[in-house]
Amino acid sequence: MKKVLIIGATSAIAEATARLFAKRGDRLFLLARDEEKLSVVARDLKVRGAEDVLTGAFDAVDMEAHGPMLDAAVKGLDGIDIVLVAHGTLPDQSACEASAEETLLAMNINTMSVISLLTHLGNIFENQGSGSIAVISSVAGDRGRLSNYVYGAAKGAVSIFLQGLRHRLHKAGVHVLTIKPGFVDTPMTAEFPKGPLWAQPDQIGRSIFTALEKKKLVIYAPGFWALIMLIIRLVPNWIFHKTKL
Repeated sequence: MKKVLIIGATSAIAEATARLFAKRGDRLFLLARDEEKLSVVARDLKVRGAEDVLTGAFDAVDMEAHGPMLDAAVKGLDGIDIVLVAHGTLPDQSACEASAEETLLAMNINTMSVISLLTHLGNIFENQGSGSIAVISSVAGDRGRLSNYVYGAAKGAVSIFLQGLRHRLHKAGVHVLTIKPGFVDTPMTAEFPKGPLWAQPDQIGRSIFTALEKKKLVIYAPGFWALIMLIIRLVPNWIFHKTKL
């Protein structure tokens, strides 16, 4: 039985992963903005076998509240073994291009709030000398592309921050996992046309659960995205700039 904190617990990927924690009989503390939906998720996880399910409200951009919120979650769980940071938005690239305000909002939610949480969590886990910190980033952060460079920049910054956090916490015995999903069929991407590269949340959840068990450092989910993004990173600029990726 593990003590697991999930931030952004109502997201499709987080919920799919939480079901696997529940099946194992873990104690869960769920944080999310939509408290009504959160209560539904909590009841479902309890039925699925979770030892206990606690919940709390979470506002990503209220960063002054992050420290007390995390302290309350750790106290509620009576310790912590795993945290999954899974909140975020998919900003409208065109709207961000037209508005610095929209761009900064996207960066605050997808980057600054995550860095705030990870700074607090890094100290908590370093002090206890054990545990796993898992964070959902994205393949979009591997190379800036015209179709989603605001989202990509946000996720790229998170991935780099996690590299440094992993380096820092390694000597303390703390595991840091970066999760880079590709296209996932979720409510956030409901309006996008789907194709063979798209995965379901349950598939990503299984990848996350397995990666935590095996103490992996970085995963692409599904795994074939590692090859896709390697190719995209290696394309020379003189070719890349002619594409509409």
